[in-house]
Formats: sequence, structure tokens, C-alpha cells
Amino acid sequence: QVQLVESGGGLVQPGGSLRLSCVVSGMFFRIYAMGWYRQAPGKQRELVAGITSSSSTNYADSVKGRFTISRDNAKNTVYLQMNSLKPEDTAVYYCNLHPVPTGSWGQGTQVTVSS
Repeated sequence: QVQLVESGGGLVQPGGSLRLSCVVSGMFFRIYAMGWYRQAPGKQRELVAGITSSSSTNYADSVKGRFTISRDNAKNTVYLQMNSLKPEDTAVYYCNLHPVPTGSWGQGTQVTVSS
């Protein structure tokens, strides 16, 4: 069974940075594409960034140039470096397979951007 454990969220001022981590277990991590998703209050969950098994990346237009997704196959971990954060980035952030997430989501990590 796939397990996804996100961490690294918090409260940050506009313009600040955070680095999210997601440790994955229960699958052969290195062969799967992974994604970071987010869900803001009252909104649908959306893809923020994706990374393939060969580390090709793609980003939502809203975060291009500010967020960077990466992975460490030795640690079964996918990261999201978030810079120049904006209030509209406030959401619960999740990782999962990409482009088709598993039905089993982790608890997510809350990111709040506010002064």
C-alpha cells in the first residue's frame, strides 16, 4: 500500500520561502512520476508541479519561475521549493503520483502566506 507523508508547511510572509518534502513508501518510487497538488478552501485540488522518473518537470502557470520540484530516489522523497510566495498560494499541499494520483492521499501540509 502506498503511503505518502508530507511535511514542511507553515506560516510565511508574502515573498518568503518554504521547502516541502514528501516521503513515499510502499512502491518502487524511482520508476514513477510524482506531483505536488494543492487545495485551497472552497476550491478543487489542482496540480502544482510534476516530475517524471527521469526528472523532467512541468509546472502550473501560476507557479512557474517561483516553485521548483525535485526528487531524491535514494531517499524516496520528492521536494517542492517554493519562493516568492503569495497569499494565493495558501492551501494544503499534497504529493501523489502524476498524472493519475492514487486514491490514497496523505494528510497534506498546510501552507499559509500572510502578513
